[in-house]
Amino acid sequence: MEKKLKEYSRKRTLALTPEPTAKRVTSPKAGSLLFVIHKHNASHLHYDLRLELNGVLKSWAVPKGPSLNPEDKRLAIMVEDHPYDYHDFEGIIPAGNYGAGSVIIWDEGTYAIAGDFKTRKEMEKAIQAKLEKGHLDFIFFGKKLKGEFSLVHFARKEEPHWLLIKKKDKFASTSDVIKKIRSVRTEVTNADLEMGKTYKPKKKVAIAKIPHNISPMLCTLVEEPFDRKNWIFEIKWDGYRALTEIENGHVKIYSRNQQSFNARFPSIVAALETLPVKNAVLDGEIVVLDSEGRSRFQLMQNEKNRQRGALCYCLFDLLFLDGKDLRQEPLIERKKLLKGLLKQVNLEIRYSDHIKEKGEAFFRAAVKNQLEGIVAKDGDSTYQMKRSKDWLKIKVRLRQEVVIGGFTQPRGSRKNFGSLLAGVYEGKKLRFVGHVGVGFNQQSLQEIYEKLVPLIQKKSPFDPIPKEPASVQWVKPVLVCEVSFAEWTDEGVMRQPKGLLPLHPARGFASS
Repeated sequence: MEKKLKEYSRKRTLALTPEPTAKRVTSPKAGSLLFVIHKHNASHLHYDLRLELNGVLKSWAVPKGPSLNPEDKRLAIMVEDHPYDYHDFEGIIPAGNYGAGSVIIWDEGTYAIAGDFKTRKEMEKAIQAKLEKGHLDFIFFGKKLKGEFSLVHFARKEEPHWLLIKKKDKFASTSDVIKKIRSVRTEVTNADLEMGKTYKPKKKVAIAKIPHNISPMLCTLVEEPFDRKNWIFEIKWDGYRALTEIENGHVKIYSRNQQSFNARFPSIVAALETLPVKNAVLDGEIVVLDSEGRSRFQLMQNEKNRQRGALCYCLFDLLFLDGKDLRQEPLIERKKLLKGLLKQVNLEIRYSDHIKEKGEAFFRAAVKNQLEGIVAKDGDSTYQMKRSKDWLKIKVRLRQEVVIGGFTQPRGSRKNFGSLLAGVYEGKKLRFVGHVGVGFNQQSLQEIYEKLVPLIQKKSPFDPIPKEPASVQWVKPVLVCEVSFAEWTDEGVMRQPKGLLPLHPARGFASS
């Protein structure tokens, strides 16, 4: 590392200047890459652009300073690498030293490039390759500079002349950003430092500690969709609820029961490591999307199934961001911050978007597209670490008439029977399609049981015979009931079936 900074050390008598020494290299190995722009009033006023890369700060002197106008092409002269710790430097370089004059931190933040990078090291390797080719497109996440920029080398290879150019995006502007003359750290100007004014560092907003082991906010189930002012409506994903803590670049993903997902989903962990944040807490659902873009829980069950779809972490909330606890902020504001954070990431991390107020139409679209359902949320709601009526879920349920071919014994305090064994006819064969154990009250349990007892027989009516305990009671397949369920599995079994209507005789019932 010191070899990279040999030129930096050669130009300075570090015992006579407050600048960091070349030995002080403490660049982290994880998290976002930082940038800093120093406003440097030396023999000539200029701005120093510095990008963290491989443990040092790659540096360019920009005589006229950066511009937000894509029409401006600002000369940027590459200079020697600076130590990582230089990003914190602000002060006076004494007369007689190299670069003598005042230096303020004019802007700072993080930067990234677009691409599918599993680790920070991969991103750094790609950045280095682009610099060697003489063209780097990147995104600033700063306080004064935001959005896409380019560094373009326009001279012979051995010459240090580059251009710094703002690209056309929503942050582009004709306003002169150079008129913002104060340090983003301390609010001082170069003139303040040169006049020897004493100053207090910019008063920092109280920095909250990152919360750990969050209990997720849960939805209350309702039956019907609705339209409502100030509410938003999202897709209900069908996967594993997952919260993520990013602390100093270290990623921890865990379930609502605090079980770690890191080992199970390493590619998601790697994708989260590329986010331009130091500390954050995110909430979302890990899903596998089929070829139609629908989340299917069955595809989550094992690695072989997951390979049949696209693994994705759909994020819908941001609870903490770089020192600020957002849980008491309105949901709609949290989602705005989340959307900005996820603008430049790979396909394994997605922003879960929403529509406003039109829940009934959104639900009809969910039914048409065979989705799991929708989630309705009060746009003004805070994040409550419990089940709440500010978040509601409305499920899309399939319906099917099934023939009853048996029942299991009750367990615990339940009476009469445990679940009904359901089937549908395929030709003349009754095929088993699942257990129906919910949707009944004590009265309906008794009524159904009284209808089933006279139909008990020794032989299973199913072909093939399902694997059931010896205590199962087979019945003559003459009664039908309607059930709702989430989806058909690949094995042809109903997932999450629920009884809807009382049993009635099978009149002309064949199959579905």
